[in-house]
Amino acid sequence: MPRYAQLVMGPAGSGKSTYCSTLVQHCEVLNRSVQVVNLDPAAEYFNYPVMADIRELIQVDDVMEDDSLRFGPNGGLVFCMEYFANNFDWLEDCLGHVEDDYILFDCPGQIELYTHLPVMKHLVEQLQQWEFRVCGVFLVDSQFMVESFKFLSGVMAALSAMVSLEIPQINIMTKMDLLSKTAKKEIEKFLDPDMYSFIEDNSTTIRSAKFQKLTKAICGLIDDYSMVRFLPFDRTDEEGINIVLQHVDFAIQYGEDLEVKEPREEEPEEDTNYDRFFQDGIPE
Repeated sequence: MPRYAQLVMGPAGSGKSTYCSTLVQHCEVLNRSVQVVNLDPAAEYFNYPVMADIRELIQVDDVMEDDSLRFGPNGGLVFCMEYFANNFDWLEDCLGHVEDDYILFDCPGQIELYTHLPVMKHLVEQLQQWEFRVCGVFLVDSQFMVESFKFLSGVMAALSAMVSLEIPQINIMTKMDLLSKTAKKEIEKFLDPDMYSFIEDNSTTIRSAKFQKLTKAICGLIDDYSMVRFLPFDRTDEEGINIVLQHVDFAIQYGEDLEVKEPREEEPEEDTNYDRFFQDGIPE
């Protein structure tokens, strides 16, 4: 049987660890087994149990304190992830070979890992070799997306990850529970956006004709091909969490290979009208 994986991605502070923790608690209620792997070597705190922690392999602080390397925070994290990519056997030992595994990979927040560096692409390819069906879950902070220009920036980040990794991807707006009622109503238009309306709304703001043309081309590409849509994620809304989980399950075809239980055979009742109908033949 195949195994299943979510790559939980997104900018720093977008709520990746909270998403993993919320999903674990939700699946416990559903009596589903979900495990979490921490892939952030700079993580300081998360409130969920992990089956593997990359900090046991390498940590950013150790790399930054190495006098021969002298990396800063970003360079140190990239070094850690490249070291991890050269030691996938450590991850294989941690994951084991249990069939029907469902694992959340809590990934780092550096956006370059999903746009132009090959580390996460190599991870996807390795997971697929281990018979994982992988889905990307790209998170953006809903508080960041309430303005159209910021929204367009978030869309482009999600699209870059989608194009780079070449796997099914679900895009999610997190922290909906932190928005005011007014902001929640305002952000509804960003969940399934009409990109051309954004151009009209900001036609007076963009003074440069070149930028107007570029913005129109980007909006047209996204709108014409329906490439990026967002689901709202409110950690206090069980129904909304279940909808997100259903979308991810559908993307990786979770449950389609489960064995179907045969219905219990019941002894037919003796001399029923249904039996006599076929024994006697169809009446004329």
